[in-house]
Amino acid sequence: MIQPSFLQPGDTIYITAPAKAIEESVVLEAKKTLETWGLIVRIAPHCLGRAAYFSGTDAERLADFQHGLDDPSIKAILCARGGYGCVRIVEELNWTAFQKNPKWIIGFSDVTVFHQKINQLGVESIHGIMPLGFTEGSMEAKETLRKALFGESIRIEALPAKENCVGTAKGRLIGGNMTIIYSLIGTKLSYDFKGNILFIEDIGEHIYKVDRMLHAFKLAGIFNQISGLILGGFTEMEDTDVPFGKTIEALISEQVSKLGIPVAFNFPIGHISDNQAVAVGRSVVLKVTEEKTTLLI
Repeated sequence: MIQPSFLQPGDTIYITAPAKAIEESVVLEAKKTLETWGLIVRIAPHCLGRAAYFSGTDAERLADFQHGLDDPSIKAILCARGGYGCVRIVEELNWTAFQKNPKWIIGFSDVTVFHQKINQLGVESIHGIMPLGFTEGSMEAKETLRKALFGESIRIEALPAKENCVGTAKGRLIGGNMTIIYSLIGTKLSYDFKGNILFIEDIGEHIYKVDRMLHAFKLAGIFNQISGLILGGFTEMEDTDVPFGKTIEALISEQVSKLGIPVAFNFPIGHISDNQAVAVGRSVVLKVTEEKTTLLI
């Protein structure tokens, strides 16, 4: 995997909104923090716009993101928010300049679409907070993003969970939002899961839909290919009027507890305040013990 150049004070980071519209105050607050890190912050022309649900039309969002990919003075691209929309433009983008001059692309949730594309191109990317996380995120979420951008080592620890499966795994880290990964199974954007450590998280899904996705992962052979599994936040989960009858943890354990690989629940990643940054595509070590889970990045 190619590792983009780490940032230095004076480098330029570009904020663009490839999906849902976002409030100006949120972006400007993130801009202030990034500037305290010594970075020059540029905001894309349509980042603060609105076209119904989106920050701009497909053409406008495409143009904004393409500029970020093509401009050699831009060293990192921070996606303003997720929601929905990245899949509408990902294959319309020209990635030639990016491949010649790789740069960090940062985000999570719907930005998982870009993580999968970039992983196919053989380049690392950063799964981490977007502008809202600069106001509502934990100190660790912000600090791990800073470390990831500036090339400092990251060690993330999580408390034990009774559903964990102990063990140690080495492999490239892949993952993101479970619904997005599920939606791209069988397409040319899908991850290569073989031998890799997978992390998944989600928000606002019905429990039965999570069960459906887990079975799709199983039928696609994904769980039999990975070397380790990390479960982040599964927040704001919804049940049906007639309760489904099982927890998210129980459904996941049904699928993975007998695979003989380390499995870590309650990891600080996803749609939670403590959404710590990880490098997608990087070789990492996952260690799950009775006392804690450790991920060395």
